[in-house]
Amino acid sequence: MTTATQPRPARSPVVEGVWRLADPKISLASFAGMFLGACAAATVGGVAWGWLALTVLGIFCIEVAKNASGEVYDWDSGTDLAIAAEDRSPFSGGKRVMVDGLLTRKQTWAVAGIAYALGAIAGVVIAFERAHAVLWLGVVGAAIAFWYHAPPFRFSYRGLGELAVGVAYGPLICAGTFLVQAGFVPGWMVWVSVPLGLLIAAFLWANEFPDYLADRAARKRTLVVRLGRPRAAVAFTGIVTLAFVIAALLPLLGAPRGTLLGLVAAPLALQAARTLRATPEVTAEVVPAQAKTLLSFLVYAVAAGVGMLLVR
Repeated sequence: MTTATQPRPARSPVVEGVWRLADPKISLASFAGMFLGACAAATVGGVAWGWLALTVLGIFCIEVAKNASGEVYDWDSGTDLAIAAEDRSPFSGGKRVMVDGLLTRKQTWAVAGIAYALGAIAGVVIAFERAHAVLWLGVVGAAIAFWYHAPPFRFSYRGLGELAVGVAYGPLICAGTFLVQAGFVPGWMVWVSVPLGLLIAAFLWANEFPDYLADRAARKRTLVVRLGRPRAAVAFTGIVTLAFVIAALLPLLGAPRGTLLGLVAAPLALQAARTLRATPEVTAEVVPAQAKTLLSFLVYAVAAGVGMLLVR
């Protein structure tokens, strides 16, 4: 029995590895999309909490699976191994479960397989018992998750990862959550999800700055690698600016006026853009920009969602 004066026993390497892959904070992007979709659905009807819970569980499992399978492919490419100590940040560099010896390749694949299976089961139940169209959204989402790293598509290695992330975490998850709740998806709901998708893609973009040298060495041709960090910093400014221009136009596109509350996130994103333009090649200086970009999409999702509930 552990007393108050005794140190807590360390977790086993396997438990620590699984935790890194399943740590709920890694799913903040998908949670943001589901929150925004559920708030939007609440404006046209009630929230079916049981189906929302199953949606959260299913997408969380796909997130864990994507992280696990991605670890294997990034290990094989040498990307994670090539990241220098000074370029590691709390937001980038992978989960490093194989690099740090927490899980073997076989164990990492086992986590991926179990998580993909659980996510698929949740999706099938929702599709057949709640909304048939969810099946196709689930298939597309799982395909993006797996082939984000895996051949033959390897989206993240071909400069398509940013687009894939924007689509998956914006329209796919956000509008998909609305579909589960309401049984249909109005055009304005898709537009509401677009700024969120752009901001989450911008977060990925910012996370690629510390990984630039390792990704380039491993021939992982992200858009930051293709553009180079100074030009990529300018492009980042364009992405977040576009996100908030669309957010400002949402009421004209049929969305509830309350979505305009999401504009409170703009200063965070623009501060991140200014930091990236000033010091794009120094990881220690990039970390604050990563944090502000993360906060920008979370604040947008919460503010726009709450705004829809308050002002319709």
